Amino acid sequence: MHGTIKLADAWQPFTATQVLCWDRGFVWHAHTRIKGLPVSGADVELDGEGAMRWKLLGIIPVMHAEGPEISRSAIGRLHAEAIWLPAALLGPEVTWSEGPRGPAFTVDAHGEQTHVELDVDADGRLRAMKLARWGNVGTGEFRYVDFGGSCTADREFDGVTIPTEYRIGWYFGSDRFESEGEFFRCTIDALVHR
Repeated sequence: MHGTIKLADAWQPFTATQVLCWDRGFVWHAHTRIKGLPVSGADVELDGEGAMRWKLLGIIPVMHAEGPEISRSAIGRLHAEAIWLPAALLGPEVTWSEGPRGPAFTVDAHGEQTHVELDVDADGRLRAMKLARWGNVGTGEFRYVDFGGSCTADREFDGVTIPTEYRIGWYFGSDRFESEGEFFRCTIDALVHR
């Protein structure tokens, strides 16, 4: 994938690769720049343990976070990103219901439960998603905060169609999303199912 990410109140281009395995978790490895200097790192959720590790010039730590709160937030991200693995949404740990704008699903897996509301157009294309995700945005204290974003395009990969262009962030569904919550815009360029 590629896109822009908001770091220190400035939008920076990034490229990234993600491995997503429903039974185990994910590793999202990305490259960007801060003030022209290369920064790379990863967001990880593996077997219930989450972490974020980022380095400047590949050697100087600029961000490191782990522990139960980070793990809980990362599991919420994994549950939301199940939309990239449609078969995972058919498993016994997923319950479907009707949400305010279309279908919704509740995932009870990986030690957490997450309810995800979808906004689907008349042709069945995902246009937005919203969930309460564990995070420390705004106050610095961890709590559930509205999270999600809009999907503006989709594409077929090996017979599976998924949304491929996103605007993502905190406070989704409120005015705060535009002014302070949105931090991630991406396009998925390729997808390989194994």
